[in-house]
Amino acid sequence: MTKETIEKHTFQAEVQQLLNIVINSLYTEKEIFIRELVSNASDALEKMRYLQLTEKNIFDEELNFEINISTDESTGTITIQDFGIGMTRQELQKNLGTIAHSGSKAFLKAIKEGEEVNKNLIGQFGVGFYSAFMVAKEIKVYTHSWKEDGEHLLWKSEGTGDYEIETTEGQRRGCKMVITLKDDAKEFSKKDQIERLLKHYSSFVNFPINLNGERINTIDALWTRTKNDIKEEEYKEFYKFQANAFDEPLTYLHFNVDSPLALNALIFVPTEDPERFGFGRAGPGVSLHCRKILIEANASNLLPDWLRFVKGVIDSADLPLNISRETMQDSALLQKINRAVTKRLLKHLESDAEKNPDTFDKFYKTFSNYLKEGIATDHTHRDQLAKLLRYESSLTEPGKKTSLADYISRAKEEQKEIYYLQAPDRETIEKGPYLEAFQSRNLEVLFLYETADEIAMDHLNEFEGKKLVAADSTDVNLEDLPQEENKGLSKEETDTLCSWLKESLGDRVEKVEASKRLVNSPAVALNPDRTSPQLQRMMQTIGQQNGKTTKAHLEINPRHQLIKNLFSIREKDADMSKLVAEQILDNALLAAGYLENPRNIVHRIYDLMEKVTR
Repeated sequence: MTKETIEKHTFQAEVQQLLNIVINSLYTEKEIFIRELVSNASDALEKMRYLQLTEKNIFDEELNFEINISTDESTGTITIQDFGIGMTRQELQKNLGTIAHSGSKAFLKAIKEGEEVNKNLIGQFGVGFYSAFMVAKEIKVYTHSWKEDGEHLLWKSEGTGDYEIETTEGQRRGCKMVITLKDDAKEFSKKDQIERLLKHYSSFVNFPINLNGERINTIDALWTRTKNDIKEEEYKEFYKFQANAFDEPLTYLHFNVDSPLALNALIFVPTEDPERFGFGRAGPGVSLHCRKILIEANASNLLPDWLRFVKGVIDSADLPLNISRETMQDSALLQKINRAVTKRLLKHLESDAEKNPDTFDKFYKTFSNYLKEGIATDHTHRDQLAKLLRYESSLTEPGKKTSLADYISRAKEEQKEIYYLQAPDRETIEKGPYLEAFQSRNLEVLFLYETADEIAMDHLNEFEGKKLVAADSTDVNLEDLPQEENKGLSKEETDTLCSWLKESLGDRVEKVEASKRLVNSPAVALNPDRTSPQLQRMMQTIGQQNGKTTKAHLEINPRHQLIKNLFSIREKDADMSKLVAEQILDNALLAAGYLENPRNIVHRIYDLMEKVTR
């Protein structure tokens, strides 16, 4: 090659600035250069595919649309070749030697004006090619334009200030980049390393990617295809690949929209919940793509944290990417994606509940705590989440669940509340004193078995205009039941007994009064704080109760024989009546789950037994 055929050029000053920024501070991981160069090659092939439809005379027309990559550890090089549109001499100078056309000048201007370096700048600047200089000692670009009369060209540079362009025969259409790696970047000449990066970042590129002659991207970008063209088995295989899973998805959502933003999403609900097996809190499982190129694997903030159990892919062509494609700047757009996908997924689960109840039952059994977490933390989707809640109730068979909407459909027209009781199991609720008042009035009560249920109810507060009320709280105000004459204490006698009990029990009770709710039980303890004993213990554990014990409200049943007997003996036998009063309170607290130290009951029972056997 004679010197006359070699053109030497100096990089535009702004390009040199750009190279310094890219090499020294722009990208947090050097491996990103692979993603950028493959993305550029894919763009060149896409443009060539379009030109084939409009142009007749195309150089090397028989070439396949593919990207070929080869590594050579002996020479410390990596070669990336595409059969895309290629470049002319003028385009080499314009694209690689200057930045006037690309928007990169805007990038430099933004930095000069004090923008946060770079990692948060919108990335429409076309600087992906320069990322190769993070690892390159020298870059050679062999190219031939798609035009028949194009030149066979070689562009080369060490990225230090100038570059050369010369003619060299035998080039195919497109571009072939030969990167001679720096000593501290020789790892990128290893096949295994490049294969890992290609599978991580570029598995879903439109065109075949061959590494040392072997096809790498064998999985289709399923989310971009029409649902009707995809078989069930393809969805299952894609889920296993994307989620690195061995199970099959329980259910999945696939949708594409163009407005208000371009969005393709494929979301899977796994069969199992990893958090249930002691692996700790799961991280997010949905990856963010832009035009099939991975932007962030398992992206945080892409979906609400309570949806961390789902897997899948979200792809938006509208993303204003960070210049290094490593993060996004537009948080408002991120929130739009969040809301759009979450709303669709909840709607899908609602549909499953109606059309595929067996599938939904499996989902609810495994993942319901995530929904309850969402109700407690996500005000935006709270109402939609509430529609998915399912509980046993006083009107359902054991094991059968009902929704809040179905509860309302069965409620009396004038009923303004949805009642619930919280306990470890159904038997505890049914044998306790709280349910009888509602059963006697034909009022349905939901059965909650987990502390998370109570937290969800507290945050939800109401559903479709009906207030959610704990049936064992002091807020409950039930209508009177018709009473048989001469079956209980009079109002005056009841008031007298309540005053005596309050005086006898002292600080252990906040209030003593007659109950409208009791039918068969002598007394019931109510918590004015409207929290179950399970929730109280949890709050004490995390330090929110400060060791403070809530005083109970004691309600007595004036019609119960024990209460009538207590009224009769309270003045005749002060010691006995005091023991009975304390036992009635402890029994009520024990039934409610609020009694912290039951040992006193044993000693008191012995005392009572001694008195009655004299």
